[in-house]
Amino acid sequence: MSDILMVFDCDGVLVDSEPLAAEAYVEVYRRHGLQIGPEAVAACVGLKQGDIIAKIGADTGQHLPAAGTDDIWPVTRALFTEQLQPMPALSDFLRRLASARCVASSSSLERIHHSLAVTQLAPLLGDGIFSSSMVARGKPAPDLFEHAAREMGFAPEKCIVIEDSPFGIEGAVAAGMTAIGFTAGSHSYPGHAAALSAAGAHVVCDSFSAVERHLASIGVAAFA
Repeated sequence: MSDILMVFDCDGVLVDSEPLAAEAYVEVYRRHGLQIGPEAVAACVGLKQGDIIAKIGADTGQHLPAAGTDDIWPVTRALFTEQLQPMPALSDFLRRLASARCVASSSSLERIHHSLAVTQLAPLLGDGIFSSSMVARGKPAPDLFEHAAREMGFAPEKCIVIEDSPFGIEGAVAAGMTAIGFTAGSHSYPGHAAALSAAGAHVVCDSFSAVERHLASIGVAAFA
């Protein structure tokens, strides 16, 4: 067993969920007489729900009423149940991963557990599931990553974080961890890798095969 803790974001890293999540937000806003495009949601990738709603309001002038927040998860859950997929080659990566691992996500615990259940990833990730609901501040603050490291019993310098959002990269770096940017999701865009690098990513990988090669190149013996 490696002495490294691998910390995985969930949405956009473990599961290819961001386009589905954006579709859900657009639909909920429509139901409440508001109009946003998926690009407004894409600008919020990595944030927790409350911060997403606030940013959409600030960016677009479309302010979701408080009653609308209760609609977001049911609409999202239905889409996830029908369409959510794990990232390519992830299952094999996790089966061979010899290090400790955990999940640190801005999503609610219910959404994280549902995502891992419908994609059959839950048995490969264990009990280390951490949500921004557990800490005072969500990403890009370091709170969630620091909490996950404490609970898992690892020093920050022994943690390697895989993140698809600049907000997540910023939080991992602020926590004193090594951050790997990840661009394999279907929500990736031109300039995505550059944005992750600018946020402080140690390296940017476009697949889990690339992540494995990078870990080997820096001397992390993380695979059986």
